[in-house]
Amino acid sequence: MKTSERLFFIALLPPKLIQNQITEIKQYFAQTYNSCHALKSPPHITLQPPFQWLTEDLPTLEQHLTTFAINHTPIPITLSGFNAFPPRVIFVDVIKTPELINLQQQLINNLAQQLNIVHEVSKKRPFSPHVTVAFKDLSRIAFKAAWLEFAQRPIYFEFTVSQLTLLIHNGQTWNIKTQFPFLNLDSRL
Repeated sequence: MKTSERLFFIALLPPKLIQNQITEIKQYFAQTYNSCHALKSPPHITLQPPFQWLTEDLPTLEQHLTTFAINHTPIPITLSGFNAFPPRVIFVDVIKTPELINLQQQLINNLAQQLNIVHEVSKKRPFSPHVTVAFKDLSRIAFKAAWLEFAQRPIYFEFTVSQLTLLIHNGQTWNIKTQFPFLNLDSRL
């Protein structure tokens, strides 16, 4: 990676109150199951997985995302229950709505065609929206214990996301770089 390249990803973030509640769950995993890696980013639904981008070209990326966002409307999101990718990942499940699937597909296609941002692994598997609460450093033994605790635990949120979020990696954690508001084009007619 060149010194002028940084890692970025694009996501939808829940409202702050919901982020706070999910962060409390992440903290519980850190304290109880020694899994703190999920605390390195705010709670989010990944639309475009991490990619490298030249910092000198950041205005190009940001302008592109601004244009993309203003051509989309706010999107309803429902978080419902916990789910897992055994043997290391536990997450809050996101209901896979047509609006969410379409937004993600349009974004990754647009980024690939216009900016040559392609995540090869994502091309080979279906979009599975989720909000991770434990992964990577969750041991297989801890996963089994945690999954017994969380598999049937209720959690439910409904909200509307009104912007795309670009996150940047600082070498330790992921931080919000820029947010791009969605606009309802019909309201401007």
